[in-house]
Amino acid sequence: MKDRHATMDKNTDASVREYLSFLVGGQDYCVDIMQVREIRSGAKATTLPHSPSYMRGVINLRGTVLPIMDLATRLDIASDEASGRSVIIVVAQGDQVVGLMVDAVSDILAVRSADLQPPPDLPADNQRSFVSSLTIKNDIMIRVLDLSTVLPRFESEVA
Repeated sequence: MKDRHATMDKNTDASVREYLSFLVGGQDYCVDIMQVREIRSGAKATTLPHSPSYMRGVINLRGTVLPIMDLATRLDIASDEASGRSVIIVVAQGDQVVGLMVDAVSDILAVRSADLQPPPDLPADNQRSFVSSLTIKNDIMIRVLDLSTVLPRFESEVA
């Protein structure tokens, strides 16, 4: 009986966090669910001149101007532009709120801290700074995005 309770305590580990998983260019990514404000079907963004190539423009979100980032372009992932991104995940990092254009939302994952692994050091890995950790669910490797590095600092990039 004692062993059974030990197993139950292990399964109710307080270090479990939830992540929203999604597809970008056929690859699996996720963000902490606490950073997600809402999920919207794709909306036509109004482009702004002199924006970085990964910024698709802005949309009107209930009276607020929301910048929209094409996550595939930001991560330098080759993707089929003709397929179009069909989902916008509205995320917040501190006071900054941005819409991330992705191909599709997949699932909500419960991940134990022990199941998160640091990404390997690769010499020419441009995405290394954008990925904080990796996890495996159902034999699929999922990258955990670090929004603090993915989201641009608008003040510095405007100047």
